[in-house]
Amino acid sequence: MNPKLLGKKVGMTQVFDENGRLIVATVIRVEPNVVTQIKTLQRDGYQAIQLGAFPLKSSRKKNLGKPLTGHYASNKIEPLEFLHEARTTSESDYEIGQEIGLEIFEDCPFVDVVGRSKGKGFQGVMKRHGFKGGPASHGSKFHRAAGSTGCRSTPGRNFPGGKKAGHMGDERVTQEGLSVIRVDIEKRLLLVKGAVPGCKGGLVTVRKSIKKNVTKKGAGK
Repeated sequence: MNPKLLGKKVGMTQVFDENGRLIVATVIRVEPNVVTQIKTLQRDGYQAIQLGAFPLKSSRKKNLGKPLTGHYASNKIEPLEFLHEARTTSESDYEIGQEIGLEIFEDCPFVDVVGRSKGKGFQGVMKRHGFKGGPASHGSKFHRAAGSTGCRSTPGRNFPGGKKAGHMGDERVTQEGLSVIRVDIEKRLLLVKGAVPGCKGGLVTVRKSIKKNVTKKGAGK
């Protein structure tokens, strides 16, 4: 069972390991995720579970549309702020209303964290793609421009997918194989080594690492 749990990025901090070395860590708040729907191969064509997290504030419940209101009411679940779908190989392991919490990461040494990077607006090619630019001397008239982007009659057009100025950031980013430093079940906090994408309060999903799937005892699959 390796579902992606919804969480919120709290911020970054510093901790010390048993040898006194300082480790930069990110704090992720993971509330118990509730199974709100189970999709089966016979009915939906694929196997998946729908997870929800973070109870919706009472002031925002009136903004829920009728489809979502009926969805929660039919399953006797309180409205939640976020919903997320995760594929599974066996829907029989889950049931409606089941809560999945940080307990699944207690013996997990590495996790993958998925989030959206910070948006940086419209940027030029030097900041967005790391272009070198032209000479910095006075009079060159070519400093931070992109330069030539195509030829004349052949091919007579710009090829799609070229590196140009445009919107930077606000993309789905996955950080793989982050070390789990601490799992605080009582406070519902997960500390991982290094940085994760997104701003403070941003939504992230956390799962057991797919590539680094060894256990703390050193036994791999």
